[in-house]
Amino acid sequence: MTSLPFYQVDAFTDHLYGGNPAAVCPLKEWLPTETMQHLANENNLSETAFFVQDGDVFHLRWFTPELEIDLAGHPTLATAFVIFNELGYKKNIIHFETKSGALHVTNNNGLLEMNFPSRMPVHCNPPNALLEGLSHQPQHIYKSRDYFLVYKNEEEVRKFVPDFEWLNKVETLGIIVTAKGTDCDFVSRFFVPNSVIGEDPVTGSAHATLIPYWSKELNKTTMVAKQISKRGGLLFCEAKGTRVIISGKAVLYMKGQYFV
Repeated sequence: MTSLPFYQVDAFTDHLYGGNPAAVCPLKEWLPTETMQHLANENNLSETAFFVQDGDVFHLRWFTPELEIDLAGHPTLATAFVIFNELGYKKNIIHFETKSGALHVTNNNGLLEMNFPSRMPVHCNPPNALLEGLSHQPQHIYKSRDYFLVYKNEEEVRKFVPDFEWLNKVETLGIIVTAKGTDCDFVSRFFVPNSVIGEDPVTGSAHATLIPYWSKELNKTTMVAKQISKRGGLLFCEAKGTRVIISGKAVLYMKGQYFV
């Protein structure tokens, strides 16, 4: 039996019990993919991050309880928080290598700035199961990695109730629901069909799509966003052409050991 360290971090928040919790597991070498998937399932968090350091490069992978995914924001933020604050990394920028290519996180006096690829959504013909699964219909429906539903105002986003009996028939990783914000630039919620997650509290990767869309709509490159789940999250956003900057804070909740 091998003992491995792990950390649980609340990301995109400055206080405990807010934001989105992620598990982070530093490794000296990769575990079998099946083992990492078992650990992510056992954690039962929306994502568990595993990383292996190679000099100044950190190789990073993300797992939901069901599968490995190609891009995840809040566990990247949580991983950077652990590297900077728990592992004593002295440089102010971390270089990650991932399935989505190179990602960079900069420590700006405690505000962690993630540099992600931009994913502008495009118009699509939504499947009937998606339309049937919505408590009320949006103004526009787009798609990138996820379906992207634009509503008239923040109140409609808050009142949105998904019908997973229908949405579980939709082939997609997630469904983004968004509108202009009342006390911020835009708000969103994120739903995950066919998953134990249901609604994800704060979804950094969704903002790779939200940022370019709202940058164009609002004619702004710098924005403040809120994910208005029950836990809630605050994100500072910037559109930079083919890249986006997604920034937030994080708080350590727990650390311990896995025995595998």
